[in-house]
Amino acid sequence: MTADDRTDLPVLLIHNIDPDWPEEDAKYARKQVLDAVRALRGVGHPVTSVTVRQPDLRRALRRYAPEEFIVLNWCEALPGVDRSEPLVARQLEELGFTFTGASSRVLELSCDKARSREAMLRAHVPVPEGRVFEKMDGARWDRYPAIVKPIFEHSSIGISAESVVENRSQLREQLEQVLEDFGPALVEEFIDGREFRVGVWGSRRPVALPPGEMDFREFPSVRDRLCSYDAKFTPGSEHYEQIIFRLPSPVTRIEGRLLERAAVGAHKAVGSPDYTRIDLRLRQGVCYVLDINPNADISADASMALCAQAAGIPYGAMLSHYVNLAAARHPRLAHQRHAAAVPDRRPVQLALGLGEATSAVVLSD
Repeated sequence: MTADDRTDLPVLLIHNIDPDWPEEDAKYARKQVLDAVRALRGVGHPVTSVTVRQPDLRRALRRYAPEEFIVLNWCEALPGVDRSEPLVARQLEELGFTFTGASSRVLELSCDKARSREAMLRAHVPVPEGRVFEKMDGARWDRYPAIVKPIFEHSSIGISAESVVENRSQLREQLEQVLEDFGPALVEEFIDGREFRVGVWGSRRPVALPPGEMDFREFPSVRDRLCSYDAKFTPGSEHYEQIIFRLPSPVTRIEGRLLERAAVGAHKAVGSPDYTRIDLRLRQGVCYVLDINPNADISADASMALCAQAAGIPYGAMLSHYVNLAAARHPRLAHQRHAAAVPDRRPVQLALGLGEATSAVVLSD
């Protein structure tokens, strides 16, 4: 939150709950949303929450006027529609709503690892050596270890220890599996270095948050040193229990600047207007972008919120800042003065890698 952020802006928070989810998952999602609503109201925003339970977003929002709200877009998919996050943004655009996070164009780009990789290369942002495979064609590849990723999946779907391959035989086996289960695959050199998550805010003058580091010290095998699907979503699994998110990360000033430069460069390369989480690895003085996440998880226990807290920014202030970034694009609210008194706030100075103490937390995203 900056000194110019408004806390009176009306927020329409939209989020999805699929009727097919187990009740435990739906209950957890409702709790996350309640935490966000309370945090936004705590800083002054009027908040209306809308649960999207079916694929017709127009129907869910028919009672709300676009000119009256900033939509906090936490709708990660339309229930029952695969890979539909870009479709959510497209429907909001067609309805005339101003919303937080990435546009449909940016989300379509980020959901395609091949296209987003090309965007990084055009912007001269370092990425690992890689190649797209749409079929088995002799698996011509000679850089090991390598990692095999489904091109059109996210949230580490299709990623396991077997995704990291150390020879031609393992590559062929994993490539055949990914092509059969998910379609086209991206094969990249596996950068066996330190892994970080860096959040970036803003478009005109992007600002990087303090980096968090994934600690793989419990895993001697290179094939285990990655954030697999189990690491994110399978409590009790070895990856879930033993990979630690360290925040703030013990990085030098030089390392911090390298991370900042690569993260901001990636954020700009994909055209994110508000916020992005970038996954990176640092090896021998080069910072490689592994993945970009416009509309990264905004839960209170996810990495964006934790990194914001490390910069002295509470959860409610972070969400309020997202709302204000979107409000600058609103045809009416962007030009209004404060409708209510705003509590005294001081702008926060953000700095990478300046903390000395390191805490460890289990990460949810």
